[in-house]
Amino acid sequence: MQFTSEKRLDDDTLEREFTLGEISGILWTPGSAATPTPLILLGQPGGLGLRKMYPRLAARAKAAAAEGIATATIELPETGDRPVSAASKQARTDLRAALQAGEPVTDDIIDRLTLPLVDQSVPEWQATLDALLELPEIGGPVGFAGGVIAIGVRLAVVEPRIVAAGLFAGSYVPRSTFEEARRVTIPLHVLLQWDDEGNDRQMALDLFDAFASKEKTLLANMGGHTGVPQHAGEDGNRFFARHLK
Repeated sequence: MQFTSEKRLDDDTLEREFTLGEISGILWTPGSAATPTPLILLGQPGGLGLRKMYPRLAARAKAAAAEGIATATIELPETGDRPVSAASKQARTDLRAALQAGEPVTDDIIDRLTLPLVDQSVPEWQATLDALLELPEIGGPVGFAGGVIAIGVRLAVVEPRIVAAGLFAGSYVPRSTFEEARRVTIPLHVLLQWDDEGNDRQMALDLFDAFASKEKTLLANMGGHTGVPQHAGEDGNRFFARHLK
C-alpha cells in the first residue's frame, strides 16, 4: 500500500489517498481517537466512481470518525478510470432498455451485470483489508457499510474479519446471492428506501428474509433513492458503534 496524498478535514479527520497495485482508494482516520481503531469498509454504488461519490463518502467517514472509527473505500472495477469490459457495457445497455420499455429485468441481465463485479471486487476488498490491518493505527474489529449489496453479502460470507454489516438495499440481486444470504450470520442493519425508483422492493424484502442472522434490522423509509433521511445515517452509526467498539 502506497499513500499518495494526505490532508486534514475540517473536523481533524486525516484523509489519505492510496494505491494498492491497480486499486486506488481513500483511508480516513479519526484525528483524536486512541489507536488502534476499529474500521468500516465503505461500499458504494456500481458505475459512479470515487470522484462522484466523494462528498457522500467523506460525510460518512466524518460521522464514523466522530465515533472513533476509521473508514476506507476503494474504486470498484469498471468505475472511475478503470477499464469497462464489452460484456459489462452490453449488460448495462440491456438493463436500461428493459427499464425504459417497462419490461421485467431478467435474471440473465442481473447476473451479467452483477456477478462479474462481485467476483472481482471481493478479492480486491480482501487484499485492501490485509494491507489496512498491517497499519499500526488500524486494529479492528471490521464492519462493511453500503453497496453494492451483493458485494456486501459475499464479503459477509467469505471474510471472517467482518463482524457486522450495514447494507443498502438499492440494486438488483442475483439469485445466487439469496443462497449466500442464508449463510450470513453476523449482525445486520439494512437500509431500504420504500419508493426507490431503481429498486425492486419485493426483492429487497425477500433478501432480508433470507439472511440467517439472529440480529438483523430493516430500516425502511418513505421516499426515493436520494431521499434517505439524516436519522437513517445516525441509526447506522449507532449500529456500528455497538458492534465495533
